[in-house]
Amino acid sequence: MAAVTTAKTETPIRELPELAAPSKIAPKDARVLSKLLLDRLATLEADTPAYQDARTALIEMNMSLVRLTAARFRSRGPQEREDIVQAGMIGLISAIDRFEPAREVQFTSFAIPYIVGDIKQFFRDTSWAVHVPRRLQEARIHLARATDELRSRLGRAPSVKELSELMCLPEQEVIEARLAANGYNSSSLNAAIDGSEDGEAALADFIGTDDAALELVEDFHALAPMLAELEERDRQVIHLRFVEELTQAQIGERLGVSQVHVSRLLSRTLAGLREGMLTTQ
Repeated sequence: MAAVTTAKTETPIRELPELAAPSKIAPKDARVLSKLLLDRLATLEADTPAYQDARTALIEMNMSLVRLTAARFRSRGPQEREDIVQAGMIGLISAIDRFEPAREVQFTSFAIPYIVGDIKQFFRDTSWAVHVPRRLQEARIHLARATDELRSRLGRAPSVKELSELMCLPEQEVIEARLAANGYNSSSLNAAIDGSEDGEAALADFIGTDDAALELVEDFHALAPMLAELEERDRQVIHLRFVEELTQAQIGERLGVSQVHVSRLLSRTLAGLREGMLTTQ
């Protein structure tokens, strides 16, 4: 407790970290030292070496408080514990900067809400795989609680109407909260699928892709009546060119006309069909 004696004397506060490493001070001693440092901090001017030394000592001394508080949130998400501790440290620093000794409140009681608040803020900002509005993030928490309560009470999954009545929310907001809950977690498309026969199937293997040929179905349906209205020779030219895939010279030989004439027939017929397709869209 030599550090306490030093704190009570006229020895400059910046010497305190040299007498005892702040981060290694026992929690019981840290509470006593924190009170002395906070009292002293209130008398110092900001941006002075003495003020910064006292503030740094307070932060290091109360890291154990942050780690103890962070331990409550280990099951809240996949984040590494150190990330949660870092978020709690921001709350600790805010508490140190806002603490007023004149209120005669225990510093730990004052600091814990700040630490918890910043940790919860960290989870709100980073836990969601897809960004959703804060309103729906909070509604998801209430929805989970209401669902558990009604399931235990009813012995079955509750309906949207039952959840709406318990949560005092419109049914549409309950539905939105359910949809928003889908954005909390995500899976990699390369993740292996359990129970697959070869043991190597991934989620991406079961996701369909757009079939470019399907886009032509509408065009074919629109084109069919126009083809039926063509004159026999025009329809035959289209068939020979695009179904049998003959050249213009081959078509000319088959029909007994010149290649130039076949070219004119194709150009005129295709222009008419193109204009008809644009009109129907």
